[in-house]
Amino acid sequence: MNRIMKWVLGIVLGLVLLLGGVAAALQYWVGSEDFRARVGQQVSAALGVPVELGGITVDLWPLPAVALDGVRVKSQPPLTLERIEARPVWAGLLRGRLEVATLVVRNAVVPELAVSAIATSFQKARRSAQARPAKAPDGNTMAFLPRRTVLEQVTWVAAKGGSTTVNAQARLDDDGLPASAEVDVQKGRLAGVKATLQRQPDHWALKAAIGGGTVAGKLQWRAGAKGGHSLQGQFDTANVEVAALTAPSRTLTGRLEARTTLNAEFRELSGLADAMQSQTKFTVHNAVVHGIDLAQAVKSVGLNRGGETRLDTLAGNVSTRGRAVQLTNLVATSGALSANGNIAMAPDKTLSGRVTVDLAAAAAGGVIGVPLAVGGTLDSPSVTLTRGALLGAAIGTAVAPGVGTGAGAKLGDRLGEGLKGLFGK
Repeated sequence: MNRIMKWVLGIVLGLVLLLGGVAAALQYWVGSEDFRARVGQQVSAALGVPVELGGITVDLWPLPAVALDGVRVKSQPPLTLERIEARPVWAGLLRGRLEVATLVVRNAVVPELAVSAIATSFQKARRSAQARPAKAPDGNTMAFLPRRTVLEQVTWVAAKGGSTTVNAQARLDDDGLPASAEVDVQKGRLAGVKATLQRQPDHWALKAAIGGGTVAGKLQWRAGAKGGHSLQGQFDTANVEVAALTAPSRTLTGRLEARTTLNAEFRELSGLADAMQSQTKFTVHNAVVHGIDLAQAVKSVGLNRGGETRLDTLAGNVSTRGRAVQLTNLVATSGALSANGNIAMAPDKTLSGRVTVDLAAAAAGGVIGVPLAVGGTLDSPSVTLTRGALLGAAIGTAVAPGVGTGAGAKLGDRLGEGLKGLFGK
């Protein structure tokens, strides 16, 4: 028995030494300058953009993996990744099928402009090479999409400035669609946000913790005709601080309750933002509008920038089409002030619209129902009398100072609507 055990131990030890030798030789080979240069050239040819690799390693512990270190994609601006690890499905390799079980990306900086440039170059490279899906020896298409993706300290740099750093992971189902996903925002304007996505039989359930409240709902995706896609969703927002959604802008603060529906028809993922349309009915409790003092604007009957307006509630509807935003049926109330109107925000965040403000006589010295034009930008809003209202206010002041000012402003605004060619908007 002892003799048999010695033979068994000897064979096991021999196999361990053999595997160790193979691993060492493989490590030496993939770590060579020649091999690294060849891999860099192949990746560069596939992307259509020069790629520089700092090193390639084969890890056996804690799990077998191939890793790329110091990856630098020389786009404008460059995209950098400190480390990428690919862990293959070994059972798939035995069947002659290349599958990535887990892809890990660590400490990456991903500029939006770089992604756009790489996508453009990749499409050009595919067209020039007339690329076709690669086939494994048994005729099966090689599966490069990882079943599980892990992001550790990956930073997205927006084209218009600002960055967001996240830790995240996602899993795919057998049909290639997401089974689950988790996102934890570490830095940036949405720092502290945690969200999960879980696949259900007919939709994906979304839950997010943000601004001291929650957003929960469902998403439905369907493949349309001729390569098109459709996305629909419904969400409920509860007790969320508004400023957490609009950071770094703090034009409006307060606790948000809302119901949102959205839909989009698109062909490419890059066009999703422009195709997105949504409708939201909302109420903000204990709202504060920063940058505008509506009461002072009414009292002074003129331009107002700065200050703030405190409201008990602010309610209305928000419609979005791409990056344009329309606020309608706005109704604001507080002890001495009420207001209603419509405001639009263009993709560049410039504001336009009209708000009619009513103040109690004691607070406004008799000024009631003054129409104001909204302008400026989201970060620096302004309100002023419309041109017709401004003329009416001047006439009212001359006839009856105090009460006549507000009455004249309201009458002047109505006249201005009928005589836009003379008074403007």
